[in-house]
Amino acid sequence: MSTISLKKKTASIVLEKKKLTGVVAKVGIVLDISGSMRKLYREGVVQEVVERVLAVASQFDDDGALDVWVYDNEFSRLPAATEATFMGYVEKNILANDSIHKFGRNDEPKVMEDVIKKYTKEEPSDDPVFLVFINDGGCKSGIKKFIVESSDKPIFWQFIGIGDSNFDVLKKLDTMEGRLVDNANFFHVPDIDQVTDEELYNQMLDEFPMWLEEAKEKGIFRKKRKSPLDFIFGNR
Repeated sequence: MSTISLKKKTASIVLEKKKLTGVVAKVGIVLDISGSMRKLYREGVVQEVVERVLAVASQFDDDGALDVWVYDNEFSRLPAATEATFMGYVEKNILANDSIHKFGRNDEPKVMEDVIKKYTKEEPSDDPVFLVFINDGGCKSGIKKFIVESSDKPIFWQFIGIGDSNFDVLKKLDTMEGRLVDNANFFHVPDIDQVTDEELYNQMLDEFPMWLEEAKEKGIFRKKRKSPLDFIFGNR
């Protein structure tokens, strides 16, 4: 069994436990590529993160695709990662891609604005969006504007802090005022490559179910579940 298949199996177990089986959602990931992330890219940790989140996307998303952004003080949208393209995805699409600005300073608001633009203006949908945001510290306080402004949009921001830097801004997400619903969560894992898939998925999907219910009640989107026929005919 391939590594992605094992991750999908673990993701499926966690989704069942969280009562998320059959939920339809778009899945995206934003990857910090500031200078302090250089080692994690070179050592393959970021590639592993993409594969782990892709396993969740394969359960949630109708086409099994994972939308990808990278950012430092600039940002880039990348081709979606899929089960057919995930092998060597980071090397091919990021590290070996000279058009990608890398290893500069971090500026989260720019990429967050683009994420919102994609899902609310360019590709509006009735489906919710589960957006995983990888950051290794020093997140700009300007993210508050975009989290507050997107609180009436079908986007849930799951921030994951890695390493041992300063996460003061992200730690204040739960007390952020001015939102229609609590649309963001944060947890910190110093060594993400030392966390098991099950542990990661349990933390990553901790608040998403609550947001789904509250956002549905507020009319932000209509929660859908896949038809049993989708499973019979393989439309996962």
